[in-house]
Amino acid sequence: MISANNVTYRVGKKALFEDVNIKFTEGGCYGLIGANGAGKSTFLKILSGQLETTNGDIFITPGQRLSVLEQDHFKYDENTVLDLVIMGNERLYQIMKEKEAIYAKEDFTDEDGIRASELEAEFAEMDGWEAESDAASLLNGLGIDTALHYAQMKSLNGSEKVKVLLAKALFGNPDILLLDEPTNHLDLDAIAWLENFLIDFENTVIVVSHDRYFLNKVCTHTADIDYGKIQLYAGNYDFWYESSQLLIRQMKEANKKKEEKIKELQEFISRFSANASKSKQATARKRALEKIELDEIRPSSRKYPYIDFRPDREIGNEVLTVEHLSKTVNGEKVLDDISFIVGHNDKIAFVGGNELAKTTLFQILAGELEPDAGSYKWGVTTSQAYFPKDSTAEFDSDLTIADWLTGYSPVKDVTYVRGFLGRMLFAGEDGVKKVRVLSGGEKVRCLLSKMMISGANCLILDEPTNHLDMESITALNNGLIKFGGVELFSCHDHQFVQTTANRIMEILPDGSLIDKITTYDEYLESDEMARKRTVYTKMTEDED
Repeated sequence: MISANNVTYRVGKKALFEDVNIKFTEGGCYGLIGANGAGKSTFLKILSGQLETTNGDIFITPGQRLSVLEQDHFKYDENTVLDLVIMGNERLYQIMKEKEAIYAKEDFTDEDGIRASELEAEFAEMDGWEAESDAASLLNGLGIDTALHYAQMKSLNGSEKVKVLLAKALFGNPDILLLDEPTNHLDLDAIAWLENFLIDFENTVIVVSHDRYFLNKVCTHTADIDYGKIQLYAGNYDFWYESSQLLIRQMKEANKKKEEKIKELQEFISRFSANASKSKQATARKRALEKIELDEIRPSSRKYPYIDFRPDREIGNEVLTVEHLSKTVNGEKVLDDISFIVGHNDKIAFVGGNELAKTTLFQILAGELEPDAGSYKWGVTTSQAYFPKDSTAEFDSDLTIADWLTGYSPVKDVTYVRGFLGRMLFAGEDGVKKVRVLSGGEKVRCLLSKMMISGANCLILDEPTNHLDMESITALNNGLIKFGGVELFSCHDHQFVQTTANRIMEILPDGSLIDKITTYDEYLESDEMARKRTVYTKMTEDED
């Protein structure tokens, strides 16, 4: 068990948390939610001891081991992958290294023998002989190929490093597990594996995530951070949302009845306070009026942007034809003879683990890359807007947000442009911020503003939910559901894909394509996916 007792945390004069009391018990999976800036990551750091409280304290049941998902992807570049995962259980790793050092001695003494036997006993007690196979199983489950298990971390790409750090956090059955955005940079298969792992996990989990489907799948409780307080709800994200909305409705209805009663009493007092025969009744009503207190309904700190893609022209029947497209990147053939036709009602989700292939295809269709072979053709009635996964070059500028967006606007009027910025939560002085210094979430909202202002009827979006908070993801999700044009997108948010797409494409590791007109959930249950999972499971079992 881990609990916060009267915890206050101040940054300067501002209290991020004030007198927080909350208890996280064994067997519970707690989703920690709140608006950007509410302090979710800060609270995890307070729980883990990385930050000191201003007042109050954190209590952990004596003897329990706490494990944290680390965010520094370069910290362990010199370590091998398998070693790093085992380091997740610090005591076990220390025993392994001390044993190795003793057995490597040339002048092995009686004292060394005694110490080695003590270490061997503790090692066996901690299931040390299973450590390597357990670590390998975690890595395989998250999609790290066995060939990489003995590689150095510096040889892995960013997504692979994230998976290894996650395996390190999960290793050794920790008593308390703190996970900050564990699904970031994971493919949908790895997310599904993690969901099942956490569902079966019997100890305490506290997780921050912007993935609504993930929170609904794994969480038994929801801890909502709002205005420096944390309110605990029993149930997953959807249950929290329904409960919190119901509570607000009930408070509003109760206040409405109280206001009606107040009005009735005030009218009586006004009419009869000067009437001698009614003076006692008027006095009684004054006392009753003084006792009525309206419930304080504080608005949430959450803010939802207004995302509405409105195409300037209706799209025709001929949208996009791709024929025999191939592309090799850094010696790897990521697209191999890809062909498909896009219809005017298609909202296509590109799924699966081949991230480079999806990004390469989008770059080709957006005109930023040339294919090695094959061709593609957009229809004459189409206009495209592209959201790149890597927008670094886009914001390498000293322009203000307002000037940056004006450069893409067909209407150069400042009021018109600021209207778009206001919808995306850039109010007042925000418009004069330099784009170079924007946060990840602010850059995404800028790119979405650019897409909205373009009036395009075909949208290409490569991982648009990265860096967005829950409220912005919900707004974007609803905006794409409502959009009347064509969408080609990739996204790791299960609910986002399921509710938006009517067609699924997966580019396989060999560069070939699976193309199904179906929802995402139906696709996961299809024969192709079932066969893939069977082969993958058998391969993992054979490796173990």
